[in-house]
Amino acid sequence: MNVRRRLIPTAAVTAVTALAMGTLSACSSDSAAAGNTDKFDVVASFYPMAFLAERIGGGHVNVTSLTQPGQEPHDLEISAKQTAQLEKTDAALHLKGLQPNIDEAIGQSGVKTKIDAATLTTLETHGAGDEHTDEDHAHEGEGGHAGHSHETEGGKDPHVWLDPVKYAEVAEGVGKAFEKADPDHAADYRKNTETLVGELNALDTTLEAGLKNRKSDVFITTHASFGYFAERYGLTEEAINGLDPESEPSAARVKKLAETAKADGVTTIFYETLVSDDTAKTVAKDAGLKTDVLDPLEGITDSSRGNNYFEVMESNLKALQTALGSA
Repeated sequence: MNVRRRLIPTAAVTAVTALAMGTLSACSSDSAAAGNTDKFDVVASFYPMAFLAERIGGGHVNVTSLTQPGQEPHDLEISAKQTAQLEKTDAALHLKGLQPNIDEAIGQSGVKTKIDAATLTTLETHGAGDEHTDEDHAHEGEGGHAGHSHETEGGKDPHVWLDPVKYAEVAEGVGKAFEKADPDHAADYRKNTETLVGELNALDTTLEAGLKNRKSDVFITTHASFGYFAERYGLTEEAINGLDPESEPSAARVKKLAETAKADGVTTIFYETLVSDDTAKTVAKDAGLKTDVLDPLEGITDSSRGNNYFEVMESNLKALQTALGSA
């Protein structure tokens, strides 16, 4: 559901984001300090979860991400040290189904507060990859990546954080969980959550306005991570590899994408920062298209076009505006 709350101007979002960056750097920690601190210790599975924990917790929390900058999160193998650290933390925040190894470790741990983001909003089935032919799927299997899935249990799309409205729903749930687990700071968690939800709703408004008056509704990505985003803003995502970003597309799939690009005026093949851009460049070359970054925000690195969620989402908007003819 498209729930809108108190909106704040885009300029205010920028100011608050700048302030938040300082807060995040102050309360984040490396894996060596995952628990037993004098703060409310939170272990987060990967960047979108850590970002929520840091923004909502503010100065009261010590947040550790199990996925380090630059790591592709989906197939992450949790270490024995990280497993031990789970026993020392006050809360664990994850998105069940996205990282099976982390899900298992959290499930078996003695963490008192376990927060599953997948239960805090409604998951849907998206899959540009569902449109692949049997030949495409067979080829993907030959690529040796059959075990690399971007689906949650039941085949649902986990990429809810790329829709600011759904991300706001998750934020509200996380805020309530923090309030319950650490009641001494409940008022601050509630205030921080309200601020973050306001920023996410303002981002939603900015994205909706920025993508109007476009010449095309279709964009092509390396894998189907922008399903919720596309649905929110009336776009159509075509994915080279469906839900697997690392498999090689078949010749039939490449041909189909070239036909789609010509028919819908597509100019650009988008790739992401944590996965090789080789496939995108190959498909783009064959179809006579350009390439650019559309970041699914599964991690922030030195090559990211922004230092946090809001900055990267604004960069994604600019890239889409150029590609769709609405810039």
